Amino acid sequence: MKRIPFDTSWPESVKLSHSYDELEFWGSRSDLGYTYSYENRFKITIDLVKRAATPPARILDLAAAQGNFSLALAELGYDVVWNDLRAELVTYVRQKHEFGSIEYLPGNIFDLPVEEIGLFDVVLATEIIEHVAHPDDFLRKLSSLLKDSGKIVLTTPNGAYFRNFLPRFSDCPDPSIFESVQFQPNADGHIFLPYADELEVWAHKAGLEIEQLTIFNNFLSKGHVKTGKLLPLLPKWLVVANEKLTQAAPMAIQSRISASLAASLRRSPPR
Repeated sequence: MKRIPFDTSWPESVKLSHSYDELEFWGSRSDLGYTYSYENRFKITIDLVKRAATPPARILDLAAAQGNFSLALAELGYDVVWNDLRAELVTYVRQKHEFGSIEYLPGNIFDLPVEEIGLFDVVLATEIIEHVAHPDDFLRKLSSLLKDSGKIVLTTPNGAYFRNFLPRFSDCPDPSIFESVQFQPNADGHIFLPYADELEVWAHKAGLEIEQLTIFNNFLSKGHVKTGKLLPLLPKWLVVANEKLTQAAPMAIQSRISASLAASLRRSPPR
């Protein structure tokens, strides 16, 4: 994907997207905790998509923002549909696009009839489910966009992480009170951070099952607990080795010291 120079005339949402691209792909070292943790999330997500379907499978990248997953998957040979509520981002993503098949479909994907948008081999939803008031309904809607053998690949902050102070979804008697604030961008818009056991319950209610679940991004990779000041001093190989070590730990330990969760979901087989 192309590197785009900053343009002061851009809308604020595009300026913000460009600042994330600087951290995620273009070499900024201003927040290495963000950069390292994004690199981990990007690799794990692409690997999950590759396991779910092979090119030229049709992929929906939901709430795709600056389109990095869309662009990378298109370059791998997938037939990608980019979607986001912010239509002004389309021009920015187009400027970064070098090759591969991408269709741009801005707006609320759930307002469009399935007959119009078609079905997908993979629906990709990165860092979205924590922004919705009814995650089980959200998964059910995603499932309705899948082909019979399709998969949902999602990532989200991990609710069991020791630095999470948001309530569990199951502790909220009426999640509808959050409907007016759902789909807000960035961490300020987090409503609930999913726990692995809650994700399993939501999936079951939506007629889905978890095929694979990975917990990753320990507090060093994130630069948390004051380690952010250490990261510029540490060789990257040490941070990577530390991350691999914690991913090999028992799940109970991983879930407390790692901030991110990724999962692949499929429809539950008939009983």
